[in-house]
Amino acid sequence: MTRNKIIPYRKDLKKLARELRKNSTLSEVLLWCELKNRQILGYQFHRQVPMLDYIVDFYCHELRLVIEIDGESHNHEISVKRDSIRQSRIEEYGVCFIRFDDLDIKQNISWVIEEITRSIEDH
Repeated sequence: MTRNKIIPYRKDLKKLARELRKNSTLSEVLLWCELKNRQILGYQFHRQVPMLDYIVDFYCHELRLVIEIDGESHNHEISVKRDSIRQSRIEEYGVCFIRFDDLDIKQNISWVIEEITRSIEDH
């Protein structure tokens, strides 16, 4: 069994990640219901995972795959730039990203799951 490489993170983010898990958005809850318990191709995902100076929405260590939900706050120019920098820094560790809009999760979860499954199969 190979050991998953841990991406370094700020230790103070563990507490914040725990709080974010307790106060999930509707989209995060809906997607988590589909990801938990290895429901997609047997891969284990975790919620609100600290990486570097950030916290990602969902992460699969085996695949080095982040799934991010972009809500209303991600539509502003500053947020888009910040997300891009954040993603680039994390990608330097060999991590891939998939992004979904908050509304897609709420309105078309089956399509989201198909896209995640397709991405994993292509990975």
